[in-house]
Amino acid sequence: MASPVRVSFLGGLGEIGRNCAAVEVEEKIMLIDCGLMFPDADMAGVDVVLPDFTYLRDNADRVEGVVLTHGHEDHIGALAYLLKDVPLKIIGSALTIGMAKSRIEEKGVEDQATFIEVKDNQRINVGPFDLEFFPVTHSVPHGFATAFHTPQGVVLHSGDLKLDMSPVDGRLTDLAGLGHLSQSDGIRLFLCDSTNAEAAGFSASESSIGKSLNSLFLSRAGRRIVVACFASHVHRVQQVANAAIASGRKIATLGRSMKKNVALAREMGLLHIAESHLVGIEDIDKIPDGELCVISTGSQGEPLAALARMANGDSHWLNVAEGDCVILSSHPIPGNESSVSRVIDRLIHKGAEVIHSGHNNVHVTGHAKSEELRVIHSIVQPEWFIPVHGEFRHMSAHARIATQIGLPADKLLLCTDGDSVILDDKGLERTEPIPADYIYMAGSVAALDENVLTERNILGKDGFVSSIVSLTVNGGKISLLGDPEIVSRGWVKGEEGRQIHKEATEVVRSAVEEALKDGKDKEADIVRASKRSLGRFINHRTRLRPMVVSVVLGLE
Repeated sequence: MASPVRVSFLGGLGEIGRNCAAVEVEEKIMLIDCGLMFPDADMAGVDVVLPDFTYLRDNADRVEGVVLTHGHEDHIGALAYLLKDVPLKIIGSALTIGMAKSRIEEKGVEDQATFIEVKDNQRINVGPFDLEFFPVTHSVPHGFATAFHTPQGVVLHSGDLKLDMSPVDGRLTDLAGLGHLSQSDGIRLFLCDSTNAEAAGFSASESSIGKSLNSLFLSRAGRRIVVACFASHVHRVQQVANAAIASGRKIATLGRSMKKNVALAREMGLLHIAESHLVGIEDIDKIPDGELCVISTGSQGEPLAALARMANGDSHWLNVAEGDCVILSSHPIPGNESSVSRVIDRLIHKGAEVIHSGHNNVHVTGHAKSEELRVIHSIVQPEWFIPVHGEFRHMSAHARIATQIGLPADKLLLCTDGDSVILDDKGLERTEPIPADYIYMAGSVAALDENVLTERNILGKDGFVSSIVSLTVNGGKISLLGDPEIVSRGWVKGEEGRQIHKEATEVVRSAVEEALKDGKDKEADIVRASKRSLGRFINHRTRLRPMVVSVVLGLE
C-alpha cells in the first residue's frame, strides 16, 4: 500500500486572495504559495488579511518549504509573516523569487529563507518532494504549473493561467508537456484556477493591448499621459513603454514597487527599455507634456498609492491637471470597485481624461475563461479534481465545466478554506479540517480578531455612548454622587442631541437608584444596571445601535 498524500487549504478557496495550500508527503509539508488578501471596505483599519498559519506553526518541524507559482501579492505577499516563525525553502522562477525576496528583505527576515531558482520544465527533489515545473501564461511572466510526483501519483496544481497563443514574450502554456504527463504518469489529482470559470469564451491575448495603446498615444499628441497598472505586470509595462517610445516620449516610473520591479525585470532581460528612453521621476518637470509618459502604481484605487495621491493633489512628484490623459490599464479586483471609482471621479474633477477597461481595450484578463478551461481539462484528464482559486461561485462553475466534459460527479470535491483531503489507494476523501480564520493585520500591532473589527464597524456606523456613574460611600451606605454623566461620539448632536443626553441621564440615574434600593451595590451590579438601561433607551429613542460602555467611579 502506497503512502497517503494529504492536501490542506489555508486560503484562496472562497475568496480572491490568501492563496495557500499544504501538500503532505511522508510526514513533510510543502506549501503551494503563501499570499495575502487586500481588505474589504468593512474591514476598518486593516492593512492586509493573511492565511491562518496555526497549523504550520504547530508543525513547523515538518514544513519543508514553499513552491511559488508566480509573483503576485495574493501568492507571495504573506511569506514574510510566516518566515517570522517558520524557516522556509522558497522555490520559484528567478523573477518570482526576485519579487518575493524584495518583500522579505523589507521585513528583515531573509535569514529565515533559502531560495531555490527553477527553470521551465525542470524537475527537482526537495526532501521527499519530487517537483516538476511547467510554464504557463499569466499576467506576470514566468508562472508555473507544478506537478508533485507522489506515492499516490501526480498531484498537479495549475497556478494562475490562461491560454494565450501570442504572448508578449512568446512563452506559451506548455499544453504539450501537460498532455505528455497526463498520458504517461497520469494525473491523479488536479487543482486548477477557477477565477474566470463563469466567463464565456476565450480570453484575449495580452499582445492585443499593444495596438490599443499605440492608438491612444498617437491620438493624444502634445498631452501628458499617465498609465496605471500592476507593478508585477511586466508585459503590460513593456507594451506601454513600446507605445510611449513610438510616439516620441520619455518614460518615468512612479511608485516604489513599480520602480523596483522595472529595475528587476530590466536586469533579468525580461523588460526591454533602453536607458536613453528613461527619465527620473524627479526630472519630469523638465520634459514637455507631449514628450512624457509616467507609468504608475495605484490602479486598484489604493489610498496611499501613487495614482490616488495624484488624484488628491498631494503627490510629491506629479499632480494631474487639465488636459492630462490617465489610462487605467487594469480591472478592479472584486472589492476594490468603489475605491477605483472614487479615484476616477477625482481625476475627472481635476480635468483629466480617464480611460479604463469599461470603455476601451486597455486590459485583458490573466485567467482562463470557460472554453480555455475545457481545453485544459480535456488535455489533463485527471482522475480527481478540486477547483481552487476563486470565490465559491467561481469554483462551482468550474466544477460544472469539468463534469460537462466527462469527469464523473463523484470524482470531484468542492472545498473551502480549512478543508483537508486525503489521497490514498482507495481514492480521495475529506479528513479532519485545519484552522483557516482570516488573520487581520493593522500597522505594526499584533493580528486583530473579529471582535475588534465588529467594534470598529459599530463605532463607524452608530458611534459610541458611555455612562459615567459616580458613587459615594457614607456610613457604609452607597449612593449616587450627583447625576450620571453621558458622553458620546458620533451618535447625536445639536439641540435634539442635548435633549436626548438629558433624557439618558435620567434613565441611568433611575436604574442605578433602583439597583441600590434592591441591595445590588457591587460594581458589577451598577455597571449592568447602567449599561442595560442606557442600551434599551438608546434603541427605543433613536433606533441606533452605538457601542455602549458603562464606567463606575468611587468603589474600590
